[in-house]
Amino acid sequence: MLEVIVVIALVLAIAIAAVLILAATKPDNFSIRRAASIKAPPERIFSLISDFHQWGGWSPWENKDPGMTRTFSGSKAGKGAVYAWEGNNNVGTGQMEIVEAATPSKVVIKLDFLRPFEAHNTAEFTMLPQGSATEVNWEMRGPLAFMHKLMHVFFNMDKMVGKDFETGLANLKKLAEA
Repeated sequence: MLEVIVVIALVLAIAIAAVLILAATKPDNFSIRRAASIKAPPERIFSLISDFHQWGGWSPWENKDPGMTRTFSGSKAGKGAVYAWEGNNNVGTGQMEIVEAATPSKVVIKLDFLRPFEAHNTAEFTMLPQGSATEVNWEMRGPLAFMHKLMHVFFNMDKMVGKDFETGLANLKKLAEA
């Protein structure tokens, strides 16, 4: 019986060590990016992104928690606009601040998640005219602390968050093209 317990403990210790080693080999930074072609001028799309009051019409997270509380402060739109939210585990708690707004081609957002996991990232939207359409790129990037690397061993964050980006870009396309 003691031999079985020792074998189980040894196997468990090896499995834990393997997961920790695998997590340690993950990159120190991450980037998630999606793009969409939207048949609207970049100015129209820029106005929907650079004004947090407009995000309710297209953001993939706005409907995940009907009881989510939102607070707007700073500038009404563009650089200095701040949007804070507090919600359930589907949306968590955090704050976004527009730190760069180059009309009509770029919006850079400082993104701070506080709950369920603390993370400090950057989101960047770029709008590039392509004939009668605009190529919209949405990227989120940031550092990966060891605990986040450990989560990346078990979850593919690009696929998980990427699906939300795809939904958001589809909503943005529908809204901008209307």
